[in-house]
Amino acid sequence: QVRLVESGGGSVQPGGSLRLACAASGSIFSINSLGWYRQAPGNQRELVATITSGMITNYADSVKGRFSISRDNAKHTVYLQMNSLKPEDSDVYYCKADGVYISDPYPSIRYDPSDYWGQGTQVTVSS
Repeated sequence: QVRLVESGGGSVQPGGSLRLACAASGSIFSINSLGWYRQAPGNQRELVATITSGMITNYADSVKGRFSISRDNAKHTVYLQMNSLKPEDSDVYYCKADGVYISDPYPSIRYDPSDYWGQGTQVTVSS
């Protein structure tokens, strides 16, 4: 019922910037938490940053001071501004939505306990 589509990945030189976006669609009333995770081949998926509907943010130590997460609640969209990129930031980046309230249909609202993931977008940092 909920679909997440990421955009904005690509290739950049070390020290460069990229901005990722993830738009959620479906019969969504609200989303409690939106986040970005990343995964390299053979590795576990790891947290990059999360943001709640109340704009409370959380970052992995490795990206603090360089990455900034934000969201537009009206558009059900989350962004990740990535600055001062390093080669070790190269990964597939996934967005995640959890704590989703579904219009079933409006004004009836129900809680969906599922976690939803996007398809991933590649970020490559290389000179």
